[in-house]
Amino acid sequence: MAAPSAATRRKLQRKFRLRGFTLKVDALEEAAAFLERFPEAEDDALDLLLDELDKEPLQSSILDRDAVRRVVALLVEAEEAVDAASPAVASARSALRVVDAFLVPRFHYDPIKKVFYEHTGRLPIHGEAGDKASLYRDRYQVLLQRLSRDKYFSKPAFDTVVTEDGSCEITSIQSLIGCTGRRWIMGVISQLEERQFYLEDLTGAVPIDLSNAKITSGFFVENTVIVAEGELLSNGIFQVNTCGFPPLEDREASLSLLMGLDFFGGGVIPTEETLRLSPLEKKAVNDMFVILSDVWLDNPETMEKLAIVLDGYDSVEVVPSLFVLMGNFCSRPCNLAFNSFEELRLQFGKLGEIIAARSRLKEHSRFLFVPGPDDAGPSKALPRCALPKYLIEELQKHIPNAIFVSNPCSSSSQTGAAGFLSAPIQSSNCLGCSTMQLQPCYSHHNRTHCIYTAREAQANYPTQSILHTSNVLKLLW
Repeated sequence: MAAPSAATRRKLQRKFRLRGFTLKVDALEEAAAFLERFPEAEDDALDLLLDELDKEPLQSSILDRDAVRRVVALLVEAEEAVDAASPAVASARSALRVVDAFLVPRFHYDPIKKVFYEHTGRLPIHGEAGDKASLYRDRYQVLLQRLSRDKYFSKPAFDTVVTEDGSCEITSIQSLIGCTGRRWIMGVISQLEERQFYLEDLTGAVPIDLSNAKITSGFFVENTVIVAEGELLSNGIFQVNTCGFPPLEDREASLSLLMGLDFFGGGVIPTEETLRLSPLEKKAVNDMFVILSDVWLDNPETMEKLAIVLDGYDSVEVVPSLFVLMGNFCSRPCNLAFNSFEELRLQFGKLGEIIAARSRLKEHSRFLFVPGPDDAGPSKALPRCALPKYLIEELQKHIPNAIFVSNPCSSSSQTGAAGFLSAPIQSSNCLGCSTMQLQPCYSHHNRTHCIYTAREAQANYPTQSILHTSNVLKLLW
């Protein structure tokens, strides 16, 4: 066994010292040998080793080779047991997890204790009068607690002299009275008076002037939470110089502060599982998700081109692990005037036959169906429940493992996560848009389908109502 490098020695000694352990030379070599088994996940392996050592009934904080070797042997044995497991077990552990919007856990933030707690009990079908106000209040508090951790908006604890230009600390709207100079505020855009926009927070509201404001990219509509920089004028209007969305926070940073709470709904992945899945995820460079929207089953041209697309993916070396088919699934709205449900049911059956004819796709790929805004269902309000069982029975005879979920929904595979939403966001936002700056994106029939990742857009965690649309090239039927 090669001697560990100086950098590895320092890293081990520092990590063990932080946990209250002191390593003997032979123990350090044993720990270094364990890390060599995981060259792409050394930090996770080391954390796992330290966690297991904390559980051991040690006689002393000075560790020798035997103490470390005993724990290493247990971890290596567990890893080998996973590798030797049957393919069905291994596949089940790394299987795709899809979470329905109606099953996502609901959390509330307590601004006094500064902690999240999960809502217990059943939620009523119909909300009460105060629920709408509570929705915006909860959203604001969640964003404010996240913004308070940002290095640009938090005041240093030991900085006694902070210049006005160097401080971006958020000022409550109530505290603007009597203040002069540039201030940063965060609030919800509202229109309390006709043709006059306001910013509201939990303490009050102030009229705003956006005529000379520099605005970042995105839609800014009523009920959107924004951060604004400006000055309160003598007439009581807040002159906005710059405004934009609250800054995002890295997923890893959020998870480290949330103490294992499952905001995403797919379950908290333990350290051992992360350690096992990380190398697999890095090796799966050819794996992909295929996302198709507006799959009109009643349009012969659409079905012909869909068959061509499936033929192409069926012939590649590594077939996609997931196909996401998003509605609408009919060229006509499925409203009260729609009377062709029997035909639509048969068309879903034909789609099942098309998929089943591609044996590799049927065996190795999963198919996820997300209803569109005008598909059959009890309501057009979001979230929409999954497609009715009556329509999909024929398809399930051919594809038994097809997944039918709500709109929106979330999914996770290995250590990554993503969410899917089908809604006319672009058109609805343009109707009530106070001001907007757009980045180029691909859209079809004025509908924007948002695909956002938890790593980049904080999908595991409540954020502002605007989802940043990735540049996804859609297949024009």
